[in-house]
Amino acid sequence: MLKIYQKYIIKNFLVKFITVSLVFLSLIYIMGILEEIKFFKDNNTNFFLPYLLTLLNVPITLFETFPFILFISTQLFLFDFFRNDELDLLKKSGVDNLKIIKIVILLSVLIGIFNVFIYYNFASKLKFYYSDIKNNFSKDNKYLAMVTESGLWIKDEIDGKKYIIKSNSIKDDFLFENIINEFNSDFELIRTIQANKIDITTNNWLIYNPTTMIDNINEKIQGNMELSSNFNSEKIKNLFSNIASFDLFKLYELKEDFKKFGYSTDEINIQLLKLYTTPLLYGILSILSIVIVLNFTKNKPLLFHLICGVMLSVIIYYINFIFNSLGINGKIPLYSSVLFPFFLLTTVSFIGLLRINEK
Repeated sequence: MLKIYQKYIIKNFLVKFITVSLVFLSLIYIMGILEEIKFFKDNNTNFFLPYLLTLLNVPITLFETFPFILFISTQLFLFDFFRNDELDLLKKSGVDNLKIIKIVILLSVLIGIFNVFIYYNFASKLKFYYSDIKNNFSKDNKYLAMVTESGLWIKDEIDGKKYIIKSNSIKDDFLFENIINEFNSDFELIRTIQANKIDITTNNWLIYNPTTMIDNINEKIQGNMELSSNFNSEKIKNLFSNIASFDLFKLYELKEDFKKFGYSTDEINIQLLKLYTTPLLYGILSILSIVIVLNFTKNKPLLFHLICGVMLSVIIYYINFIFNSLGINGKIPLYSSVLFPFFLLTTVSFIGLLRINEK
């Protein structure tokens, strides 16, 4: 059974976490509404559609800000304890700082587990619906690309012609083992182009030694053929970078499809590693927040705590962003891109825990 002081700490911490979450939720929703209204300003759509889309998109954005919400919540939780002299009362009752820290860390880890395995899967499904609905209003709706077990499929339309393109694999700026079906505006087949290799560095594709088939007559072309497209290697890579719309199960399915296709799975691996280390990250951030309050800011006003929390959250975000980008681009080992910032935060936090009971 939980002791009275443990229930009190848990209740106060959760109240602070929920309160800060609601504040962030409101801010995210307001900014989301403004963005969606701007997107739909030239479209004759239902008045409530921007508000609906914002509701679908807000949960995944909130998930990405939870580490910072937790960081700020912990600071505010301790600020109230100092303001009401409750830490001194607890110490007189035999409850030292380490006991309080243990409860906060455990709560943070449990919140992290809930967020990853329940909340994230729910939020990512809503993000998927958001992307699916919004794609119908995008100017690029007629230009689609997707990866399946059989490879990369591209639907393209340019100069009044439609293209269905299938490629078995991609490496760097090249597509391999390709079949291109070219149709007119009435979707009547004009010709089929087969080529082992296509350079897609730019929007003017360079097809190496293609074979064309028109009216069941094959013609082998010695040399290269150019084909204009709305896609290039950079755009194709960007299409598969929004992995926030995939839940844990879909991430593993997508990873297998990418492997069969020969497409890099680095970004998926980083996303999975970030998700699985999220509960531990929450715990480390709660320790760091406690250390900062007990060592540096316990006698400062509330505004100072808020500014300090926001600034440190921004710094931590950019450190993670930089290292993740280096990992995705192959500049540093994949696991180092996630674990090094985590190790850095852990080291700083545990150094700060030394002699914490004397504070």
